[in-house]
Amino acid sequence: MSGFDPYQTLGVSKNASQEEIKKAYRKLARKYHPDHNPGDKSAEVKFKELKKAYDIIGDANRREQYDNYGFTGDEQQAGGFGGFDGGFGVNFEDIFESMFGQGFGGQGGRQRPQRGADLRMDLSLSFEEAAFGTEKEVSYHVYTVCSDCHGSGARPGTSRQQCSECKGSGQVRVVKNTLLGRMVQVQTCPSCSGQGSVIKENCPNCRGQGRVETQLRKKIKIPAGVDNGSRIRVSGGGHAGHQGAPAGDLYLVVSVRPHEYFTRKGQDVHLDVPIGLAQAALGVELDVPTLDGVQRLNIPPGTQSGDSFRIRGKGIPAVNRNIRGDQLVKVRIDVPKRLSPEAREALRTYAKYSGETIENVDGDILTRIKRAFGRR
Repeated sequence: MSGFDPYQTLGVSKNASQEEIKKAYRKLARKYHPDHNPGDKSAEVKFKELKKAYDIIGDANRREQYDNYGFTGDEQQAGGFGGFDGGFGVNFEDIFESMFGQGFGGQGGRQRPQRGADLRMDLSLSFEEAAFGTEKEVSYHVYTVCSDCHGSGARPGTSRQQCSECKGSGQVRVVKNTLLGRMVQVQTCPSCSGQGSVIKENCPNCRGQGRVETQLRKKIKIPAGVDNGSRIRVSGGGHAGHQGAPAGDLYLVVSVRPHEYFTRKGQDVHLDVPIGLAQAALGVELDVPTLDGVQRLNIPPGTQSGDSFRIRGKGIPAVNRNIRGDQLVKVRIDVPKRLSPEAREALRTYAKYSGETIENVDGDILTRIKRAFGRR
């Protein structure tokens, strides 16, 4: 949905009612309909954008998803009309249904109760928690089924009654003047909103909504190996559905706090370790930290600054898989800024026996560069 604003496309505000959105869509759909603008490519593009915008915010449940998360979830395309689209890639059945009501796609009958909306939460984890998994308690506000009326919306001791206008079908027939002439159309019953039943007495606890806002606390198991941006789905953890429909899901989006020493690249853990000049030249055995504790690592003689050493199986576990990455230890030679007289003299002695010139190195460096290029 990035870069596409359905409200702007339909010319309505984000506070517009569903009826205002529907009216705006009808007006613009007639204006830019391909039949009224033959050969006009810009009108064709505009018509498609209008259809896309209305698909997003013309339905209250999808609109709620879009307003909260910027996406609408699974979208269904009505069947019918044998795939006829007039060559414009637009389902005319959807257009007719949105303009004139139901009755073109053979999907009559009362409306199904709507599934509850999904929820999204950010979850902060330490480096170790993300690596090895943990259990976290989260607290959030969500709509749950009313405990008094059990989701019916009717006062306890009463029940929903069959709608007298549609006789429980959820639909009514109306005559409309359309672009195709005078037609009898089937529309959602305005009295019961397509549910086929109405509430005579509202439940005082939920005021007829069947749901109440509640603060929930849940303990969530976090699997080992999650990373920044990982999404953990908690089935049924979202808003309660309407009239017994399933609840939505809760999605936890992980962010991992930086570690003092370790960094992560895929399933591998990286660690920079400083060593001294003598250690690099002569070799040394070091105790280095890993996620599992201290590990002995052999640094061979002649190690150069930037060399890396691999400790297998000490990285991050793969999510829901019995494998782990490795730890890569990168050495950095620490050159001392201050030397004791004894250390300085020892280095001078080393330079003397290794053939290094330390008094005037200009010519020596140039000679080394020439030799290096000459060997290529």
